[in-house]
Amino acid sequence: QAINTNPTVYPEKNISLSAATIGDEIDAIEVYDMIRDIRDPEHPYTLEQLRVVSEDDIVVNDTDDTCFIKILFTPTVSHCSLANLIGLCIRERLARYIVKPCKIDIYVTPGSHDTEEQINKQINDKERIQAALENQYLSEMVESCLQEPE
Repeated sequence: QAINTNPTVYPEKNISLSAATIGDEIDAIEVYDMIRDIRDPEHPYTLEQLRVVSEDDIVVNDTDDTCFIKILFTPTVSHCSLANLIGLCIRERLARYIVKPCKIDIYVTPGSHDTEEQINKQINDKERIQAALENQYLSEMVESCLQEPE
């Protein structure tokens, strides 16, 4: 049964960039481009179309010495049971596109979810992430959400 049966759908932006390569500096627009077309696990729309992710909620500090990315995402409803899966999809997409070592923190936008602290802890814990990706059902869900648009 759908959690949000009638989500608001927004138009997509017309940008397209390629995967970051070794030595390239990464910026917020590139990170946004990497994650904006992730499919929502509940609806046939992208995270961009549902405004789950936006350029304004991505901070990148990429220098010669360090790379740090912080992403806030906003579930469509405050009781979304799929918020962990959305965070996992964002993390997995970035892991596939960004080839240089980067610290990536992903958080639910403050005040946008009933259990944001619990979700933030789960989607930023390496052991929990690995365990989730080893679960066949969750892994298949992630792959489904990460399929490139046709």
